[in-house]
This record gives sequence, structure tokens and C-alpha cells, in this order.
Amino acid sequence: MSSKEKPTLGGTRIKTRKRNIAAPLDPAAFSDAVVQIYLDNAGDLELVAKAVESSDLNFSRYGDILFEVVFIGGRTQTGSVKSDEGERHPYSVIDCEPTREAILPSVVYIQKILRRKPFLIKNLENVTRRFLQSLELFEENERKKLAIFTALTFSQKLSGLPPETVFQPLLKDNLVAKGIVLTFVTDFFKEYLVENSLEDLISILRRGKMEDNLLDFLPPVRRTAESFAEHFTNEGLTDLVEYQAKKMFEVKLKEIKTVLTTKVTEECSVDEVIETVKQLVKDAKLPEIDVVRVVWDGLMDAVQWSGKNQQQNANSVLRQVKTWAALLNTFCSSGKLELELMYKVQIQCYEDAKLMKVFPEVVRSLYELDVLAEDTILHWFRKGTNSKGRQTFVKSLEPFVNWLEEAEEEE
Repeated sequence: MSSKEKPTLGGTRIKTRKRNIAAPLDPAAFSDAVVQIYLDNAGDLELVAKAVESSDLNFSRYGDILFEVVFIGGRTQTGSVKSDEGERHPYSVIDCEPTREAILPSVVYIQKILRRKPFLIKNLENVTRRFLQSLELFEENERKKLAIFTALTFSQKLSGLPPETVFQPLLKDNLVAKGIVLTFVTDFFKEYLVENSLEDLISILRRGKMEDNLLDFLPPVRRTAESFAEHFTNEGLTDLVEYQAKKMFEVKLKEIKTVLTTKVTEECSVDEVIETVKQLVKDAKLPEIDVVRVVWDGLMDAVQWSGKNQQQNANSVLRQVKTWAALLNTFCSSGKLELELMYKVQIQCYEDAKLMKVFPEVVRSLYELDVLAEDTILHWFRKGTNSKGRQTFVKSLEPFVNWLEEAEEEE
């Protein structure tokens, strides 16, 4: 065996990988420093914004605490929305009067901060979401101030705050059940509509995924169209009530159309489909004219179209009309409703190129199946008011109308 000494590492410096050493967290000191900026400037938000911008505070780490100081005047206690034992200032959002004039300067102030430090938008989202999820911990007057503030952030187009950050956190069951959410969104709607249109409000609701779910803001025991209308009418928001009524109407029509198309596609019996549609119409309390329109649309949606082969498409429509004539006849119970059906057929044949030439055949088939009366057809021919393709359709229907008139003279 060799007596040669083994090499050693003596005198050799071992290189170690340097690690980032995290500075100790001190949120209390950060909060006190921001509060002191408010106090030093006597709550003048213009001066506060400049001081915040020029300070060397670690906003990237303590961004949430910055907005806690903005909203409630100090750092919040863990699991609460009340300020901690540290320093506090009296110029926060919840210390303001519950008016737009008092709260708007805070919105403008935040806008300035976000323009200079756009990375803070995520912190604003975090704090906004947390406070809205904890609305029951605020006093009623404080909730109103938060609602006004939130409305003004959208009215002033505060950079980057997404609507879902506001509306989705509100849907906590306990907040909704207590009526807290309904009061909050009512204050929000009223404030926002001071300077914005209903269309603007609907756009925000749509982006917040609430346009079709406005009833979800009501407590479950009051979640009806009637309660919605009563509440917001009493609050002076009649335009919103009318919009919701129209929206609910469209939803009901769509539901009937979907059910009808499904049953027709599944080849259910005519009697079964008639009874189903009758019940849906009764429950929805729909006007007869709209029922005629949706029945026709439902039948046409169930047609198996054949590409560009016009003759096959025409045959498919006529077959559908013949099969479901009893359904059409059930809901075309007057001359006015028969005329509405003719207008509906006219519009579809005008808007769908593959059906342009089938109009007179459909009308004749509806006449032979006793869905359309002779007087209805003659009235449409002589005095029809819908202009879509009318000139073309009148000309194509003329031979059939002449035949009707000749038959009438012979009788």
C-alpha cells in the first residue's frame, strides 16, 4: 500500500453561494410612517401624495397596508377591519362625510398614487376585496361611504380596478341574507348614475359577471322580480327596474324557445309540446304576440338545414310547418296574431338568403293547414307595414292572392 498522504483542503477557501437575506418585516413601522405623512400635512391629500411619492418606504412589500391607512386611517387588526393599536389619522375614507364631495378627493388621491406606482393596483384589489367581504364588520354609515367610494372609482375610471373585484366578493351568503349587500349596491348604483348612464352601469355589471344575476343581490326570501321592482322603484331607480324587466322577459322567451326546440328535435308528440308551451307561457305571463314569435323561432331552430340546397331547405321548412300546424294554430288564435306570424315569416325569409324564394309556399301551406285565414293574407298583401323584402314578397305572392280573390268572387 502507498504511504503517500492524501490531499487536504487546508488553506483553501471554500466558495459558498450567497443568499438573499430577507429584511425583517415591520408593517407597524410602515403604517406609522404613512400615518405621520398624513398628520404632517394636516390631511391635505395633494401634499400627502407628493410626500408619499418622494418617500423611500417599501411600498412593494407593504402595499396592502398603504390602502388600509387610506380607507380606515391605520393598519387593521388581524381578522378585523378595525385599526390596530398603532398610529392613526382622522382623514381616512370612513372618517369623511358620506357625500361624493367629501370622498372624491380620496379617489383622486389614489389615482395619482397608482399613476406613479402602477404595481399597487393589485394591493388596492386585495384590500377592496377583503373589506367588501367583511362589510358586516363596518357600521351602516361606514358601509355607505365605502359604496360611494367604490362607485366613484368607476365613475372616475380609476386605473385598473376590475368590476369583478367589487361585485363577486359581495355574494357571500351571510351578507346577502342580512340585506347588507342590497343596501350597498343600491348606494353604489345611485351614486354611479349621478354622472353616468344606465348603459355605463350595465357595462360594469356585465364585466363584473352580474348583468344576468341582479336578483342575486336580494336576500333569498325576497328574491323575486316583484321585490326587485318594488325596492329599486322606491329608491328612484326606475330605469334599472325597466331594464331588469326587459332582461327577465328575454330570459323567459329564450327558455321557452329552448324547451320547444328540444322537444321538437326529440320528436315529442304535438299534444305534449302544446301543453308544455302553454304551461311555460302561463308561468311567464308573456304577451300573445311574443309567444307567436318565439314558437315560430323555436320550430325553425329545430329544422335540419341542408347547406346551400335551396329546394331541400324549402322542403324542410314546409315539412316542419305541416308537422306542427296544430301548434301554430293553437297560439294564432286571432287575426292580429295570424298577421304577426306572417310578419315573422316575412322577416325570416328576408334575413335568411336560403329562404328568400320559399315565402309564398310557406304562406300557402299555412293557409291550407288553417293556420292563416284568407282575410289575414289579403290584409298583409294590401296593407302590410313591414318593409323588409316586402316588394319582392308581394310580387311572389301575387298569383296566390289572385287565386284567393277569384275564389272569393265565385262564392
